[in-house]
Amino acid sequence: MGSKYLTVEEAAEYLNTSVRFVRRLIEERRIAFHKVGRHVRLCLSDLEAFAAAGRVEPRRAA
Repeated sequence: MGSKYLTVEEAAEYLNTSVRFVRRLIEERRIAFHKVGRHVRLCLSDLEAFAAAGRVEPRRAA
């Protein structure tokens, strides 16, 4: 499997957020992550799932 893993900094850039926000998601266990030694890596598919879960559909005109 060719899963792509990103650093916290890369994940923040991908989500267009701050590094602090991504670290808070990790600390609160709101997003899946992998520990590689002392390093934290986030799978690209997990980031996409997190972003998709926050999607809000537009209201329809009455």
